[in-house]
Amino acid sequence: MKYFCLIFICLLFSCEEKKDVLLPQSNVSIVKDVQDHSPIYIFFKIEGKDTLAEVNRKNSIISTNWIFNIDKRLPLKLVIPEVIKLQEKKRKDSAHKNEKAQNYYSYADSVGKNLAFLPFTKVYYKMNKPKFGILIYFTKKNSILVNGISVEKSNLQNYLTNLESDKPNKFMFSFSTNMSFENYIQNRILITSLKLPDYNLVNEEFIF
Repeated sequence: MKYFCLIFICLLFSCEEKKDVLLPQSNVSIVKDVQDHSPIYIFFKIEGKDTLAEVNRKNSIISTNWIFNIDKRLPLKLVIPEVIKLQEKKRKDSAHKNEKAQNYYSYADSVGKNLAFLPFTKVYYKMNKPKFGILIYFTKKNSILVNGISVEKSNLQNYLTNLESDKPNKFMFSFSTNMSFENYIQNRILITSLKLPDYNLVNEEFIF
């Protein structure tokens, strides 16, 4: 029962209606505990035939760690533009800036049966296709294309490690705009498990 409650975050008692966030799930915890944090919520909302991402950040404090609680059903094309706005606001607020404050996505660890967190403070999102580098694209159907070639998730580490090049490859991790936020979190966790040299990596992610 306790774990079930973790999947749904019930909040906003100060409003007339209570709203729920259905959290993504994965099978591993990247971070298990975050202290001194502020919550940000992005709800799944239906208006007529349209799906909307409804943001609530009323209780967020710039100098704290921010935890983004985002409904897993939302597509990235609705989520990431809102995340970009919030990231930019925090980065530009020099008056209250805390260099140690981080940003995290929350999700439910289905194995450990606990709430877990995925850091993304240093990620800069781009809503376009990268213009250079090795394109690693996670599709809407959750398959992986490396420069157009299909690669199994279980073989991604080996494939990237053995790519031949006369200079260091830059890996551009990219995601379909129509991918669900849950699949995005699961793919981001996969990326964190990869053992790749720092010179292969950039701090940008591409959504297109």
